[in-house]
Amino acid sequence: MRYLSTEWITSVAAAVAANSELQSLASQHIVGLTQVVTGTPFGDITYHLQSSNGKVVFAPGEAHEEHVRFTESYETAVAVSDGTLNAQEAFISGKIKFVGDHQKLIDAGDLFAALNPIFEEIRLSTTY
Repeated sequence: MRYLSTEWITSVAAAVAANSELQSLASQHIVGLTQVVTGTPFGDITYHLQSSNGKVVFAPGEAHEEHVRFTESYETAVAVSDGTLNAQEAFISGKIKFVGDHQKLIDAGDLFAALNPIFEEIRLSTTY
């Protein structure tokens, strides 16, 4: 499936919904993260991760209660996704723009870390 396509977003959403570790962590975190990727083959793409009411949801569009927003180019998103660019390096170098509550992001570190195996699995069937 093509990176950031509707199929890709649907696949990530299904994996998030089925992941018991993520769903368990949802009871500990209320956080909404919006990701905006500009200049993709599909136009600008926006998707979000929302943890609230004991449930984690990954879906297209903006988080309904947004605490954090990341914006980056398609080239940066691909490089981070395929592992050729470290996300922290991209952030520090200004390739990923951040707006929002830094503390919410830090506090939900275990939630975001639990996403890594999902993205690693999805990456195996992703084309760029």
